[in-house]
Amino acid sequence: MENTNQDYNRKLLLIGLIIAMFFSALDGTIVGTAMPRIVGDLGGLSMMTWLTTAYMLTSTTIVPIAGKLADLLGRKTVYVTGLIIFMAGSVFCGLANDMTELIIFRGVQGIGGGIMMPMAMIVIGDLFTGKDRAKFQGVFGGIYGLASVIGPQIGGWIVDSLNWKWVFYINLPVGIIATVFIAMGLKAKKNEGPINFDLAGMFTMIVGVVTLLLALSFGGKDYAWGSWQIITLLIVAAVGLISFVFIETKAKEPILPMYLFKNRTFTLLNLIGFFMSVGMFGAITFVPFFMQGIVGVSATASGTIMTPMMITMIVASIIGGQLVYKIGIKTQIIIGMLIMAGGFGLLTTLNMDTTKLTATTYMGVIGLGMGLVMPILTLALQESFSKKELGVVTSSSQFFRSIGGTFGITILGAVMNSRAGTLLTDKFVPFLNSLPSQAEAMSAKFKFMVDDNPSGLFQMLFSPEALKKIPSSLLDKMLPIIKTSLMDSLHTVFFAGLIFIVIGAVFTLFLHKIQLSNKKTQEQVSEETNASPELG
Repeated sequence: MENTNQDYNRKLLLIGLIIAMFFSALDGTIVGTAMPRIVGDLGGLSMMTWLTTAYMLTSTTIVPIAGKLADLLGRKTVYVTGLIIFMAGSVFCGLANDMTELIIFRGVQGIGGGIMMPMAMIVIGDLFTGKDRAKFQGVFGGIYGLASVIGPQIGGWIVDSLNWKWVFYINLPVGIIATVFIAMGLKAKKNEGPINFDLAGMFTMIVGVVTLLLALSFGGKDYAWGSWQIITLLIVAAVGLISFVFIETKAKEPILPMYLFKNRTFTLLNLIGFFMSVGMFGAITFVPFFMQGIVGVSATASGTIMTPMMITMIVASIIGGQLVYKIGIKTQIIIGMLIMAGGFGLLTTLNMDTTKLTATTYMGVIGLGMGLVMPILTLALQESFSKKELGVVTSSSQFFRSIGGTFGITILGAVMNSRAGTLLTDKFVPFLNSLPSQAEAMSAKFKFMVDDNPSGLFQMLFSPEALKKIPSSLLDKMLPIIKTSLMDSLHTVFFAGLIFIVIGAVFTLFLHKIQLSNKKTQEQVSEETNASPELG
């Protein structure tokens, strides 16, 4: 009878996990679709990017803290708290009266999302053996991909049929169902003795990570990299992170124990995840840019080019969860990274005559590699550590990938601007110098953009209104030069992404063999036979 109840609770828990993961993954893509309508209603166009930045700042920063709290307080307490914060943030987002309020509430929502992000994988790590973990983490990786595919369509339907506020309100009923199922499936942890919270570590980590992410977000766009604002942020980030490392070596219950980095497997797997994310976000960010600016497809069409990547990622995640039994963790990660590298190599061949079918095929190749690697990184970490450390090592994987994505967008964006500045100086400035004197004012304006903001010059390719202001006789000569410069710049970006992926693949070669466990640890056996505090 007791085993029957445990099976029932496990099923409830799995349903709750799937629902929670799906609606949290869906949130980002739905909100992105609704942004134009939100700005039209609330105003604040100049602040629009903060809707994403605020969420990213809070969610990325809270991930390792959530993992540690899950180990200290138990999975149920932390997971349910994260769900409640996420739902509360969603409601307040829907009630926002201006852009400032919405940005603040998106930050609150990000705290809940950052808690939820690693918790599903942590609970899966608790419930299953290594081989079952691989299967379920592959399925959960597929859920993220599915949310990315259908999110824009759902977001568009909500905005057109209801109101942009329902983009946030829809999280409430779905979240309540997920919370009930998870609360029923998990039992609260019974703590024995006092709990030591690493408050100094939490504070220094938040200061260090937030200021670093702000510097990466503002640098080269809102402020020059050498400006006092960016330098100050980087100094504060360095002080915060150095202080965090020092505090963690002394803390009784550190958020991110420094001794973990002495473990070769821990360090290598997180480096692989970091470099994979640097390259991966490069593809996601810059391929639509290429297709709209160079090939000239619409924004909607360029968005659909990403769909095959998500579909192949779903398929590869599910297949990879089974394949890893036969070929092993290390071999599968190497294969996945090499496939991703091959996909980036194909991206460097894109040109003005590239068809949509060709671009979607290339993105599908990258998706295959991503699907083989992403779920396996978390699995490999869980297989390498005891259950006591499961929360902190699982959340570390999510954290380093999030940081890698932020670095990727920043670094590859800087690569594009640097290369674009050189190409435009070599090709576009001589053309401007050859223009007749009556075009001197326009020539001076474009020269200033070449020196100060090359990406701003490229933005004209996405603005029919801006192009209409340029005489057609001049435009016909300008466009090929600007497009060629953008194309060559993006080829450099894709090649840089390829290098990052290859670096990740090289780190994989140094991994020791990681054996998938087919038997449970003593603690996991105890959960099934004695109804442990973690599973109802």
